[in-house]
Amino acid sequence: MSIKTRFAPSPTGYLHVGGARTALFSWLYARKHGGKFVLRIEDTDLERSTKESVNAILEGMTWLGLEYDEGPFYQTERFERYQQVIQQLLDQGDAYYCCCSKETLEQLRNEQKARKEKPRYDGRCREAKHHNTKEAVIRFRNPDEGGVVIQDLVKGDIVIANKELDDLIIARADGSPTYNLTVVVDDMDMDITHVIRGDDHINNTPRQINILKALGAELPKYAHVPMILGDDGARLSKRHGAVSVMQYRDDGFLPEALLNYLVRLGWSHGDQEVFSVDEMIEFFDLDNVNVSASTFNSEKLLWLNHHYMMHSDAAHVARHLSWHMGNLGVDPATDGPDLVKVVEIQRERCKTLVEMAQASAFFYKDFEHYDEKAAKKNFKQGSALVLKNLYDKFSEVEQWQGEQLHQIVLDLAEAMDLKLGKVAQPLRVAISGTSVSPPIDVTLSLLGREKTLARIAKAINFIEKL
Repeated sequence: MSIKTRFAPSPTGYLHVGGARTALFSWLYARKHGGKFVLRIEDTDLERSTKESVNAILEGMTWLGLEYDEGPFYQTERFERYQQVIQQLLDQGDAYYCCCSKETLEQLRNEQKARKEKPRYDGRCREAKHHNTKEAVIRFRNPDEGGVVIQDLVKGDIVIANKELDDLIIARADGSPTYNLTVVVDDMDMDITHVIRGDDHINNTPRQINILKALGAELPKYAHVPMILGDDGARLSKRHGAVSVMQYRDDGFLPEALLNYLVRLGWSHGDQEVFSVDEMIEFFDLDNVNVSASTFNSEKLLWLNHHYMMHSDAAHVARHLSWHMGNLGVDPATDGPDLVKVVEIQRERCKTLVEMAQASAFFYKDFEHYDEKAAKKNFKQGSALVLKNLYDKFSEVEQWQGEQLHQIVLDLAEAMDLKLGKVAQPLRVAISGTSVSPPIDVTLSLLGREKTLARIAKAINFIEKL
């Protein structure tokens, strides 16, 4: 059997972390078994679905590197097919028109609640032989006897009695199909073999299985993965911080760090914490998906991100860093050092790409202000003389190389009978604007002669005006 999985988000917002994990698990399962991964956009909620949300989902999938083999398919382009299936169910006697008003249904619910019964539609229109009217909806005739067994690949067998399920609406009064109908038709037509999704869909699964059976379709295998919780035990939401995948991009995370974190959020392979994408594909299987909910830990994600910034190919990190430099108004290709070299000297001290971009912007563009604390501490009486001497020495250098420049700083400290910090720190603040930068020799080398001398001159002028 050829494996085929799908990710089917509704475009009513961004691609959130829970959805991204579902997409990842589905993608990994298909890749592991040499199968295909389908992207389907469930956009039948015409009031809430937007093009912006569709673009956000596609952008998130692209950034994460979760390439799909088929799609994206849009449900709004398949209405004719859904109508065919609805008519088939009507013709078979597996669906019927229901003309119950909202008031009738509300009264029914209230009566059931008063009797302490589970509120549900009682099938009163089943034998009424109603015809299509402007008010009529179409309901699926759920079997009365027996039950549905969900052979869940994560949670084990789940049995639901048919008498617990009412006759759900499969077409609204305006003729538009509902979620449970469209999902069934799509999974059937697209030959989906494995439906991997959040366990908030467990209530839908027996209904969908019954519709699939009525259509004579082969049932896919189901795997319901547990939800993701915030650190307070509540379901992950905006109040826990970033839940949009692209927000993590904006906050300076590498996509593989987020993927690695998400794969471990509900799945394990021994005690291993760090996985390359190839290792995820090699080791992933549904047998090792946790049954219980997982708790999101931002500190753990930050640790993983730093690990990937440290150990990934510097050119790869630089490609992602470039976007963040652009957000600061810096074009690293025009004026400044090779961004790969900047990554190599900055990645040990930076945990996010945002942090790295902010710490590296001085290599490319002049800063308007000195860090107040750094200037107060290091631009003191005597600092101007130190910087003037450095300016003179640096002006004479023919080969602008870090080792030679560092020696000049050491020699000057000795000649002026000063501790190294009394020379190096004023210089660091002068050229970077802050008291923190990579080693001074590397910083000078990457900054270049012209910018170094211009910034020392500017600092001298600043100190003399104090």
